[in-house]
Amino acid sequence: MIIVKSPREIELMREAGRIVATVFKVLEPKCVPGVTTLELDAMAENVIRSMGATPSFKGYGGFPGSVCISVNETLIHGIPGHYALKNGDIVSLDVGACYKGYHGDACRTYPVGIISQKASDLVRVTEESFWEAMKVIKPGAYLSDISHAIQVHCESHGYSLPRDYTGHGVGAELHEDPAIPNYGTAGHGPTLKAGMCLAIEPMVNEGRRETRTLNDGWTVKTADGKLASHYENTIVVTETGYDVLTMLKE
Repeated sequence: MIIVKSPREIELMREAGRIVATVFKVLEPKCVPGVTTLELDAMAENVIRSMGATPSFKGYGGFPGSVCISVNETLIHGIPGHYALKNGDIVSLDVGACYKGYHGDACRTYPVGIISQKASDLVRVTEESFWEAMKVIKPGAYLSDISHAIQVHCESHGYSLPRDYTGHGVGAELHEDPAIPNYGTAGHGPTLKAGMCLAIEPMVNEGRRETRTLNDGWTVKTADGKLASHYENTIVVTETGYDVLTMLKE
C-alpha cells in the first residue's frame, strides 16, 4: 500500500531532508585524497545527531555504518572502513536521517581530486537521469513513467541499469511501497497522487548491469569491475508536480 502523507508528516520529512542535505554540504569538500571512509562516516553521524536526528542506516538490518559509502566499482551499501580515498576515485555517499520518526534519504556521487572524463560523464548522466524523471512527475502520472525516463536517458549514453535494486517509498519507514525500478515501460503501475513521498535513485553501471555481493552481505560491486554511480533524492508529489525534500533551498 502506498501511503499518502499528511501536511504534518511532509513537514517532518522536509526537516529530515534538510538534515540529509546539510550532511552533503559538509562532506562534499571533505571527499579528498587521504580521508578514510570511516572518517567521512563519523563526520556524517556528527552532523545528523547535532541536528536532532538519528542516522537511518545505522543498525538497519545490521548495517554497521551511519551512511553507505561506495567507491568506484562499488554500486551501493559500501561499509565505512579504513580505505583512504585516492585521487581519481569517485565516491557515493548514501545518507539517511530520521527526524521525529520520519526519514529523509538521498545519495550523491562526488569526484575525489581530478577524475577521468569517463568517470565524470558517468556521474553527470546519473544525476541527469534523476532530473529527466522529475519531468514526468505529477498527479495522474504512472509510476513506471519514472522508471522509463531514467532508463531511456542512461541507456542512450551507453550505460546499464542493475535490475536487483530500486528506489522506494519513504516516510515513517525507511523503505515503504512502492518499489521504483530504474527501468521499465511507461504507462504502467500505480498512478501518482499528491502527498506520496518517494526516494528516486538512479543506480548506473558504466559496463554491464550484472552485480555481485561480497561476503559481508552488504557491499554490492559491478560484476565486471567497471565504475558505478548513484544519485538519489526524496521527493513529495504535489498538486502541480513535485518538491525535492533533500536539497537545501537557496
